[in-house]
Amino acid sequence: MDLGLKGRLALITGASSGIGEGVARCLAAEGADLVLTARDGISLERLAAELRELGKGSVRNIEGDVTNPGDIRRIADATGEAGILVNCAGGSRPAKWNAGEEVWEESFALNFDAARRLSELFIPGMLKAGWGRIINISGSMEPRGLNAAAAAKAALHVWAKGLSCDLAAHGITVNSIAPGRINSRQILTQLHPDEDRRQKFIEENVPAGYFGEPCDIGHTVAFLASPLARYITGAVIPVDGGMRRSAM
Repeated sequence: MDLGLKGRLALITGASSGIGEGVARCLAAEGADLVLTARDGISLERLAAELRELGKGSVRNIEGDVTNPGDIRRIADATGEAGILVNCAGGSRPAKWNAGEEVWEESFALNFDAARRLSELFIPGMLKAGWGRIINISGSMEPRGLNAAAAAKAALHVWAKGLSCDLAAHGITVNSIAPGRINSRQILTQLHPDEDRRQKFIEENVPAGYFGEPCDIGHTVAFLASPLARYITGAVIPVDGGMRRSAM
């Protein structure tokens, strides 16, 4: 199926690995023109070079830190008027109840403020074009313990829902994807580094029977980014192999 993404310009944050890399690969396969950004410039260049070899769409990479407002402005200026913004940058931040202010500030800067600030810079161009897609990679709203990222992602969900209502009549959709356990460096080295415990977690929590791959998120992003998904907005879509325990 042709998703109609050829020639569409997409900015993907957190694109150097994990889910961001999977999103980049799926959008590149559809012929979209890409701007990739992340802090890891070496990995970013490696991925960009590989995607350029596909010969389907242009690929540019911009090293930067989306928790830095100056970098956000620089990335947006260098990108141009992208019609697709995929906010993948983020990370788990387990925290104790008495964690310091710096823990909460860093988590919100990464997991909420970056998406909001970037969106505010790209929305004017989307309004002018009468078309746009903002897609946020968020997280589960069923925390098993206190996590500063979960609070930030909850803010992301509510902000995105409100924004979607304001922009829907202008041809701009705003959606969030809540991944389950995806095979990525963060999951495999920090959250589930032990193979036996990983399998036990899968047996007890993931009806599908396995962790997903970054491309499972990427394919969902590609559809939401396409003109075919014009009537989907304000949604939080779980891509988790059935891991959630309650309705979203």
